[in-house]
Amino acid sequence: MNDFIFGTLATQKLRRSRVEGQRSDVTHLHNRHPRDPQPGEAVHIQVSSGPAQPGSRAWVYWTVDRTDPSGLQGKPENGFCVELEPVDPIWDTVLWGYIQLFSGFIPGQPAGTLVRYRTSSWSPTEGEKFSDQGAYEAYYVDVDPIPEWAKSAVIYQVFPDRFFPGTRKEWLKPDTPSGFYGGTLRGITEKMDYIAGMGFNTIWLNPIFPSPSHHGYDATDLFSIAPRLGTLQDFQELVKESHRQGIRLILDFVPNHWSSLHPTFQDAIRNPASKYRDWYLFRNYPDEYETFFGVKDLPQLNLRNPETRQHICDAAGYWLDLGVDGFRLDYAIGPSHDFWAEFRRETRKVNPDCWTFGEVVDPPDVQVSFEGLLDGCLDFMLLEGIRQTFAFGRWDGVRFSSFLQRHQQFFPQQFSRPSFLDNHDMNRYLWACGGDERRLKLAALCQFTLQGPPVVYYGTEVGLSQLRDVRQGNLGLPEESRLPMIWQLQNQGLKAYYQSLISFRKTHSEIIDGDFVAVHADKSSIIYKRTLGNQYSMVLMNLSARSTDIPISLSPLQVALVTDPTCSIHQENNGLKVHLPALSGMVLESIH
Repeated sequence: MNDFIFGTLATQKLRRSRVEGQRSDVTHLHNRHPRDPQPGEAVHIQVSSGPAQPGSRAWVYWTVDRTDPSGLQGKPENGFCVELEPVDPIWDTVLWGYIQLFSGFIPGQPAGTLVRYRTSSWSPTEGEKFSDQGAYEAYYVDVDPIPEWAKSAVIYQVFPDRFFPGTRKEWLKPDTPSGFYGGTLRGITEKMDYIAGMGFNTIWLNPIFPSPSHHGYDATDLFSIAPRLGTLQDFQELVKESHRQGIRLILDFVPNHWSSLHPTFQDAIRNPASKYRDWYLFRNYPDEYETFFGVKDLPQLNLRNPETRQHICDAAGYWLDLGVDGFRLDYAIGPSHDFWAEFRRETRKVNPDCWTFGEVVDPPDVQVSFEGLLDGCLDFMLLEGIRQTFAFGRWDGVRFSSFLQRHQQFFPQQFSRPSFLDNHDMNRYLWACGGDERRLKLAALCQFTLQGPPVVYYGTEVGLSQLRDVRQGNLGLPEESRLPMIWQLQNQGLKAYYQSLISFRKTHSEIIDGDFVAVHADKSSIIYKRTLGNQYSMVLMNLSARSTDIPISLSPLQVALVTDPTCSIHQENNGLKVHLPALSGMVLESIH
């Protein structure tokens, strides 16, 4: 089975094209350090000029009053400017040419400052050209680390239309999975005991706003509730009940685009003098405009327009005022970093303890560029590694262990990386692994023993799968993985296993705050430790279709978790011998 993960760099051709295009031109690519500056800390800026723009000079223009910087050839018209110094050029064999680097600093600023900036390079033949197709950059100066509660979050992703319709209500029966099944906000509230009983302490709700679709990623209003899901009072009761049970609530939020039925868009295309016309990016008014992946029903917002930007920030603040604890930010690579700096400033003003993480289906070097703008990004790279290793068996233990070690080291400690095995845009994990429950348990064991807050897609914990693949010929049908939650005939063994995973994670601080240490890896097995002071947990996984015995010299240890009841340990002269059946795993914990 070919796995499908939605994104912009799905093929080698797309990856090569992006890299070559970036290297050959004038680029900044968010290359600033530190990315999340503290008050008074100067920020190092770097620009590169490739063979297509043989620059000999470069500048950075910036403002500190939230307006856009402007200027030409080092002369600022609005804001400030400093010339960047050339450093030694580097040779690029792929481009068969030199890349010139330039470097300089933006002075340190006081807390609460939003710094907007642009970089450029000048050549005698091409003149001045701004980096990254003229993009505006920004960062927000403040002392605002990741909320402490987010580090220990265990997240339950709930698709509102597919979770529960409510007591004494039956599921609707649409003709296709893209129809409405009748889940409601009140239904979620009624199942709060179930969510709390599993051990989840955070709920992520897929979009709840009015929209013409079952999924809600095409909102017609960001300030109200879809009537089919309930009322504002229903939502407030959901917030109240979740908080009463110690559960935080996160909303899915889409700043990049919305429905073509949105009143502002309808006004913009019908009235050439509409005050909303500049909220959108028209190429040929009124029929041609920028969209989300070419979908005409999803017009892209012009977030360079201050009024559009403020509308989005006001909507986020509205829900924070109603008690929401944070946002999962859809298609976060769509809006510019300049927008996200303002979004961070505005949301932190409303609730300094809110948690924001983005859907960034791009590689780690792009994800990490959001440091200081968002609290983090969903860990799509880990998702790929887990599915390739445990679901499909395409990565052996050596490759996966090496990936894990480097992956942990690459990201800053203060960068959230919520992990997941599946979601609403891809095949459910149980379907992807051919229904092999052992492969699901092993993958979940890995997920729950790594640092990133784990996300569980509704139903995965009780064996919910699907009937067809999300790829049907050339069509993408993600609704195939969004079938209604099963409340009868649940897999009780799997449910209990997930409860044990959640309980273990909550009671072992080394999993959340400890170091990752790779102990051993070969083609068919992996061993790693999570350590914090003198406390540690050791994770052992057998990837093969045969049982194995693994000697362990460290002791004293005791069994904390197993994926298979026939996993065992035996005392030997020099330590312990661990027996792992095929496709199984175990966690041993230190005894104090």
